[in-house]
Amino acid sequence: MKQPEAARSGKALFSVSGIFKSFGPNAVLKGIDLSLGEGEVLALIGGNGAGKSTLMKIIMGIYQPDDGSVAVAGEKLSVFKPSVSLAKGIYMVPQEPMLFPNMTVEENILIGFRENTGVLRKRLLQTMDEIGWHLDPGRKAMSLSIAEQQLVEILRGLLRQARILILDEPTSALTFDEVESLFKIVEDLKRKGIGIIYITHRLAEVFQIATQVAIMRDGVITLEGRVSEFTREMLVKGLLPPNMDELEEAGKKDSSDLDYTGLEPVFELKGYSGYGFKDINLKIYPGEILGVAGVVGAGRTELAVTVFGKDKVLGGKAFLDGRDVTGLSTREVLKAGINYVPEDRRVNGMFGISDVAANITSALIPGKSLGRVFLNRRTEWEITRKYVDDFRIKITGQDQMAGSLSGGNQQKIVIGRSLATNPRLVILDEPTRGIDAAARGDVYAIIHELKKQGVAVMLISSDMEEIVELSDRAVIVFQGRLKGELGKEEISQASLMAASFGVTEGKQVKA
Repeated sequence: MKQPEAARSGKALFSVSGIFKSFGPNAVLKGIDLSLGEGEVLALIGGNGAGKSTLMKIIMGIYQPDDGSVAVAGEKLSVFKPSVSLAKGIYMVPQEPMLFPNMTVEENILIGFRENTGVLRKRLLQTMDEIGWHLDPGRKAMSLSIAEQQLVEILRGLLRQARILILDEPTSALTFDEVESLFKIVEDLKRKGIGIIYITHRLAEVFQIATQVAIMRDGVITLEGRVSEFTREMLVKGLLPPNMDELEEAGKKDSSDLDYTGLEPVFELKGYSGYGFKDINLKIYPGEILGVAGVVGAGRTELAVTVFGKDKVLGGKAFLDGRDVTGLSTREVLKAGINYVPEDRRVNGMFGISDVAANITSALIPGKSLGRVFLNRRTEWEITRKYVDDFRIKITGQDQMAGSLSGGNQQKIVIGRSLATNPRLVILDEPTRGIDAAARGDVYAIIHELKKQGVAVMLISSDMEEIVELSDRAVIVFQGRLKGELGKEEISQASLMAASFGVTEGKQVKA
């Protein structure tokens, strides 16, 4: 549903046409067409992996497109470099402001300019007066709130005479009052004729602040037009695969709810709060796979790392088999019976320059089985052989460096290390991200085996199909809180997507 140019609200500022981009065999963008007019706010919405970040990096000149063009005020860019995009008046305000904390507001804004400092300072004060913003240029950046830091980033763009601003998830870390302040700023910028690309996962914001909306899914634009033409339910539908019903029907197995009557939960959270999430209440039972859905930034990973003892608990309690494990260190959490497979296996999940055996058994050191001072090499190799065989890990030998393996085999090693501790609860954070279809099938088989063994599994995944395929029950995290809970027969891509974007679908989501 592309909006006719005659009905657009302002003069064309910017457009992308026929943008294609692949990384190896992986096609990320498949012919993107978008345009932005003066004083328009284009809300760009898409699930994780839709291609939004890649598109923005092309617009900012960080990536070169394989095909297609980017035009500013009708003039096509012939060179893709950040300096060229900045010179053409495009500026991106990142989701996490990147300021130098020990420098002042003024120093952070003026850094990189070659003009006279006095002239720049005068232009900065004039810009703030014109828009009605009042921020002390002499304040240290470390004293600013997140909202004020974003204001500094916007001022950086305006002082560079930006006519096109890209705001990436600008409200993800803001309070209600700060969100309202940001929206007033956006309205001021609209009146000045500045065009804004507003990337968000919050559908309510689309109807509050945007003039245009575009939905990205799997590297294509599925819906586009004026915001007034859409409802939230229509936007959610645009995020879903067109053949969703057939896919879910084909993937359905046993749709009956499991009966946990009389069973005690393996793991329970009561009013659990931490950085990025608040007041979480949930239970996971023996042999249950609890899917935890939500978009990036919803607070799912923050919840996982806090349970695993890597972040501070700010409130509430955590119980494992009835024992209070709130606030334990990671070593104590491991000993108690909880293990965690992190989202980024390369950075947080394994030792790339260590061998396969060392990686699989590292969580057991120190311990009786491997020795407290010297490693029992024979025991180490026996444990490693078990997981290499059970998980079909393809290696040349146990002394092969883990970093030289394929992504799927690396992921199996990280999961194997977690299971070597004989946990009662395993938290799997995006367990199949970045691995091929064959390895994905092997990981699914491992998860089903955990279920058979009575291990409780918390499955965090941005892949809605994965949640539908594996989960016995699912909860949805939205803006740091549980949005709802779905039984096995209620779990569908539509219900998960709706709740993840703040839209509930009638009785499907239990409050």
